[in-house]
Amino acid sequence: MSKIIVIRGNSGSGKTTIAKELQKELGHGTMLISQDVIRREIMYVKDRPNNKAIDLLHNLVAFAHKNCDIAILEGILYLELYRSLFAFISDMYANNIYAYYFDLPFEETLKRHHQKPNSSDFGEAQLQQWWREKDYMEDISEKTLDNGMSKEYIVNLILNDIHSCM
Repeated sequence: MSKIIVIRGNSGSGKTTIAKELQKELGHGTMLISQDVIRREIMYVKDRPNNKAIDLLHNLVAFAHKNCDIAILEGILYLELYRSLFAFISDMYANNIYAYYFDLPFEETLKRHHQKPNSSDFGEAQLQQWWREKDYMEDISEKTLDNGMSKEYIVNLILNDIHSCM
C-alpha cells in the first residue's frame, strides 16, 4: 500500500532539509515532490489561486500513488490554495497519510532563512508577507514540529511513524 508523507510550514522552517534526508533514509524509489521545484523551477508561476503547478502536483501525487511505495510532498502549501490537493490526497491515500507541520515562531524561520544558501534571494519583508500562523489542514491530521526538535529527532519521528504502520 502506497504511503505519503506531507511536510508543510512557513518558508525557512526546514521542510526541504527534512524531506531530502527522509528520501535518503527511505532509499531508492521514494519520490520527493517539492512544491518550490514544481512551482518556481518547472512551471515558473506565482503561488496564486488556480496556478498550473497545483494541477501538476495532483498528477505527481497520483503517479507516486501508482508507482512508489512512499512519496514525500513538501512545501509551504497554504491551506487556502492547496485545499483541493489535500482532498485529493485524502481520497487517494486514505489512512496512509503521514502529515507534519513546522509550527515555528517567525523569528526562528527568519534565523533559519539566513543560514540558507539562497538567503539573499529574498529578505525579512517578503518572509513576513508570506507568513501564515498555524495554517493547519482541516481534514488531514498533522503532527506539529517545533524549534526544540533537531533534524535527527524529526527524521527519526517520521521514520518511526512510517515503520510502525508497516
